[in-house]
Amino acid sequence: MHSLQSLPPLEALAAVIAAQRSGSFTAAAESLDLTHGAVSRRVQAVEHWLGTPLFERHGRGVRITPAGQRFVAQVEQALASIRESADRWRPRRDLPVVRLSVVPSFARLWLMPRLPELQGLPPVCRIELQIEHRVADLAAEQSDLAIRYGRGRWRGVESRLLFSERLYPVAAPALAAELGAAGAARIAELPLLHDSDTSQWRAWMRACKAPFRTKAADRRFEDYDLVLAAARVGLGVALLRAPLVDDALADGSLVRVARAEIRNVAGHYLVCAPGEARAPVAQLAARLLTTTAALRR
Repeated sequence: MHSLQSLPPLEALAAVIAAQRSGSFTAAAESLDLTHGAVSRRVQAVEHWLGTPLFERHGRGVRITPAGQRFVAQVEQALASIRESADRWRPRRDLPVVRLSVVPSFARLWLMPRLPELQGLPPVCRIELQIEHRVADLAAEQSDLAIRYGRGRWRGVESRLLFSERLYPVAAPALAAELGAAGAARIAELPLLHDSDTSQWRAWMRACKAPFRTKAADRRFEDYDLVLAAARVGLGVALLRAPLVDDALADGSLVRVARAEIRNVAGHYLVCAPGEARAPVAQLAARLLTTTAALRR
């Protein structure tokens, strides 16, 4: 591994890149505000350090060698990584930060694909996601906004519905083909997949007038996206929470196995502290509500 002292200076690497892009030491010198001789010396220093020529000199300019092409590509990639790292750690003084608390499954399944749209182009704020299972204490200013799953009745906060859900059973294509047009009673005999409790399955079976009983083959997962992952590999039947995960049907990885559906008594709510009026927080709240307006209809 090269030590920092043994690496060529950054300005020498810049001369190599400029010469490669322009195909001429003279044009590279003009773009860098240097003399032709200065660019030539810097390129020679890199070639000497590398131990191989980077350019073929000819009458009207220079031509990058195959080794030079590979070297410049790797240098540009390394410089891009440095810039990206600096952007990640440099304090963003130009954008206000809005802290949004959200549970992991909702973040992965719904929020992350929509994050660029929510931040805006150009961004009006930098969204700092606080991904956690616990409920953030907005009164203690742990977060600015939160997305909570429930019935919308929490003390000490203001809540607005983002969207509610419909529930119906889905399975992997092979298991769905095996089931055919089976009714709820047949589905009840299969391994049922669920998250924190069985209340949703109980409600769906009750709506279908089918008996429900827990079985040793049933599987419980903490996060809902793990429930879907288990369904995709054929471990059982899951209740799909539409429209939270409509993409799971669109890509064909899961297939609906019954027409019956019920309304989920819980929904997704945008929650803030009472009287929250800071402009960046209000802007993000408005974008979340606008993004989900069609889902509420």
